[in-house]
Amino acid sequence: MDTGQDTGPGGRRERAGGTASQEGPPGPAAHTAPEARSEGAQPSLPGQDAGPRPGRTSRYRRLVRAWRHPRLRTSKRVALGLVLLLLVPVLAAGVALRVNYAGDPADGTRTRNRDALWLGHAWVDGRKSDADLDALAERLRGTGIRDLYVHAGPLEHDGSLSATAYPSAGRLIAGVHERLPGVRVQAWLGDELATETPDGMRLQRAGTRDAVVRSAGRILDAGFDGVHFDLEPLHSGDAHYLALLDRLHALTRARHVRLSVASHQIDPLPGLHSAAGALSGHPKWWSQAYFGQVARRVDQIAVMSYDTAMPLQSLYGGYVAQQTALALEVTPKSTDLLMGLPFFHENKMGHSAYAETVAAAVRGTRLGLSRTDRAREHFGVALYVDFAATETDWTAYREDWLAKR
Repeated sequence: MDTGQDTGPGGRRERAGGTASQEGPPGPAAHTAPEARSEGAQPSLPGQDAGPRPGRTSRYRRLVRAWRHPRLRTSKRVALGLVLLLLVPVLAAGVALRVNYAGDPADGTRTRNRDALWLGHAWVDGRKSDADLDALAERLRGTGIRDLYVHAGPLEHDGSLSATAYPSAGRLIAGVHERLPGVRVQAWLGDELATETPDGMRLQRAGTRDAVVRSAGRILDAGFDGVHFDLEPLHSGDAHYLALLDRLHALTRARHVRLSVASHQIDPLPGLHSAAGALSGHPKWWSQAYFGQVARRVDQIAVMSYDTAMPLQSLYGGYVAQQTALALEVTPKSTDLLMGLPFFHENKMGHSAYAETVAAAVRGTRLGLSRTDRAREHFGVALYVDFAATETDWTAYREDWLAKR
């Protein structure tokens, strides 16, 4: 079993080493190479026409005449229509997100002291010392963080979990309780599902679901204050996941601890997950109705509101504002709704470190809360992830989200 990594919120691999690769700023642009000469080409002599050769000019004229041919009028109109059909909705969506980012958040839309932080595997495998615990406690004092999701897996594809994956869990839990009274330590468990690849966990198998419940019970025996699940990619409407949550919640209620989950984003447009699934095989979003079904079965739900492919901070913030509003509309008042903040820095397909900032996410969260349910008490933010965070991230969280002292 590879205890060194697991799928983190958003499909990211959490490494037991507790480090994340940090991409530096892009280097200077490469100088443009001189245009290569055609083989056998002769330099132009004085007085010689250096313009296009007659043969090239003739081909160009033929192309122009062909494009202007009356028979192509219908085809050109169809092509133009298709371009507009694709371009106009994208532009309209961009304008809508930018408008969503406008205005000022309402007073009182700051921490309710129900925030959470994802922690790497190094906290439970013996690599972190008492000095590290002291530094963590100093970092978290005076913040709104009440829950720590500590990576204690991964689960095997059959749902089992090795007891050797978290040998220092007891020391961590006792240390946090001593230094930060009232802060809960939850075991973060996850795995890749076999929804889009041949390998992975198959929730449709009753035996696998049984094993996941047994694994949750055993890890709670280690003293954790709850269990946090992140199973990806989890497609909207998965009834087997709902059945698993019902059983897990019965277990956690009997133990008087918390059940929390990391969730996919919600369809920004109705039915978008179905369209994305049909076109790409990866239905990124959940329907709003399915999100509500999940939220009703847990004590906390943390939206992975990053990896959005937004190119600008204003668009990303507007998107987070929309996600916040959509989630608030269907999350029970008694369930903690947490919006994920990107405490990591990568530049890849689907994620721009320039656009997806903590400041933009917090502003979007506050705007969505202001417009939808500004008095909601069971609400917060979740910070992903401790080992990739920078001082800039922590400063933005403190200055933009924490209440004025």
